[in-house]
Amino acid sequence: MTGVVDMYTDGACKGNPGVGGWGVLLRAGDTEKELFGGERLTTNNRMELLAVIEGLSALSRPAQVRVHTDSQYVQKGISEWIASWKRRGWRTADNKPVKNQDLWTRLDAIAATHKIEWVWVKGHAGHEGNERADSLANRGVQSVTG
Repeated sequence: MTGVVDMYTDGACKGNPGVGGWGVLLRAGDTEKELFGGERLTTNNRMELLAVIEGLSALSRPAQVRVHTDSQYVQKGISEWIASWKRRGWRTADNKPVKNQDLWTRLDAIAATHKIEWVWVKGHAGHEGNERADSLANRGVQSVTG
């Protein structure tokens, strides 16, 4: 994939915590790639994070990426909150441990290898890329539940 890569990501969870799935649609020019997976016991936020991590991990070299997510947790976490969390030793503003630090650390490291624009989109509002990512996330759930 060359040029700008548009990445649409979503997470799903049946119960929170519960069985979860993540989905990614990668699009560069006329090329598309779909990815999905799931876990037996997880949370929606973990699946949202894992979708972005898996999508970025699928890129074979550093790229210019537009990550489209319906998760304000992911979008604000990576673009607004993470610097403060790191300065405070992975503690929140009220001095509690940051939830999902393991995934935030992975996302921070892999995001540093790409030039990323973080785009929030409203979920379940007919956005074609987001709807496909949602469908893939649900396939991720099905891959776990059979």
